[in-house]
Amino acid sequence: MRKKGMLVLVAVLVLGLLAAGTGCGGGAAEKEVTIAMTPWSTTIPTTNIAKILLEEELGYKVNVQNADAGVTYSGLASGDIDIFLDSWLPHMHADYMKKYGKNIEDIGTVYTEGVLGWVAPTYVEPDSIAELNDYKDKFDSNGNGKGEIIGIEPGAGMMRTSKKIIDAYGLDFELVESSEWAMMAEVDKAVKENRWIVFLGWSPHWMFAKYDLKYLEDPKGFWAGDEVHVLVTKGLEKRAPEVVSFLKKFKVSIDDMNKMIYDIEVEKKDPVAVARAWIDAHPDEVKAMLGE
Repeated sequence: MRKKGMLVLVAVLVLGLLAAGTGCGGGAAEKEVTIAMTPWSTTIPTTNIAKILLEEELGYKVNVQNADAGVTYSGLASGDIDIFLDSWLPHMHADYMKKYGKNIEDIGTVYTEGVLGWVAPTYVEPDSIAELNDYKDKFDSNGNGKGEIIGIEPGAGMMRTSKKIIDAYGLDFELVESSEWAMMAEVDKAVKENRWIVFLGWSPHWMFAKYDLKYLEDPKGFWAGDEVHVLVTKGLEKRAPEVVSFLKKFKVSIDDMNKMIYDIEVEKKDPVAVARAWIDAHPDEVKAMLGE
């Protein structure tokens, strides 16, 4: 009987340990968040900074999901994505917020000096979008009789705005779908050949450090300035209050963004190493983010 009793006791203890282990596993699973990273150079530095600090300072497992803008916003609304650190508001991503915003929370601003527009090398003669039709043939690289605006991926807010601009100005131009990398490769080729080109540009970006460029004037006011915001899925604050508290204070200057983007995209430095170097060089900013 004593032996049987001991076996029962051991079984109870084992089951208790298993239950405790399961409970710990459940707790660990809750300490996990997913950050969306779009294929834009502006998203890479902030995503890596946040990932390092969330993992090393707050003890979270951070998954980074590569996604275009549409997937990012729908994922935030559905809860499949928890965090996005590169939302251009109130203008460029307004359509996405109108569609998905009721299930998304805007909790902070990373930086306020975001600029977007159509860009050309300074050797290109027209200075305004309104003048482009007068020089259409100079921008017709494939000989189809239409000028070309070199764009990025079709889901980007800048592409939707560019289509509206072409209609509003009555431009005999076509918008070429591409990607940021493919667009910049075409820019590099055009500049080396001293060929005229108009393309989508934004600041912060390394393009202005490498090439002599200008924003084309926009008399109709489509390209209004934006701020870059932090978005989270609705309900994240209840599930992970320390994460939201950290993200509400998440700030990186536009000068630092320009430097990090240049280091990553032009100097080909490792994005994680660049993010860690920023963290090491900005202890006061990091302490403020962490509420220390």
